[in-house]
Amino acid sequence: MDIWTEIAVAAVLAWASGIRLYAAVFVFGLLQRFGYVSLPGDLALLSHDWVLYASGGMLVGEFLADKIPAFDSGWDALHTFIRIPGGAALAYAALADYGPEAQLAAALIGGSITTGTHLGKSGLRAAINHSPEPFSNWTASFTEDGLVIAGLWLAWQHPWVFLALLLLFLLMLAWLLPKLWRFVRAMFRRIRQIASGRAGSPATD
Repeated sequence: MDIWTEIAVAAVLAWASGIRLYAAVFVFGLLQRFGYVSLPGDLALLSHDWVLYASGGMLVGEFLADKIPAFDSGWDALHTFIRIPGGAALAYAALADYGPEAQLAAALIGGSITTGTHLGKSGLRAAINHSPEPFSNWTASFTEDGLVIAGLWLAWQHPWVFLALLLLFLLMLAWLLPKLWRFVRAMFRRIRQIASGRAGSPATD
């Protein structure tokens, strides 16, 4: 495996961790386990029984939780403390063959990528949950599932294409995030105003 494929693997794991951490770990671990891929660095540990059991179980839980409007935003908030260090750790492990300096750089960049994708996903979901119907939430969730699988495949088969698309994605994300979070803040401000108005209204017989 050449260096650019290994970089692409580290990058896709960081990117996917911000959306579907457990799916990324389970899919690559399973592919390694059955000999379809040979993961770089220390990522071979993803195929260990305990890692597969844990990531597989959490994958099922996340798949279900992510389809429930409003609950998915709570899930995302909790996973701020899991996805970001998880993405950084996976990027760190991917470049174990290149020494601690390369690993530290991979962890810093990987953690930043994970942070961006996680914030983008969380903000988009919070905005979608503003709609009372569940179908837009389900559509977004299944789209994210498909994107992660496609990204893992593309990084392995066509690393340069994935890295180019990742750069475009990050540029778009840098433009979109401020607008998305302004909308989310305004939405929550409106909800608080409505709630305080109801709390302050006099009771009627």
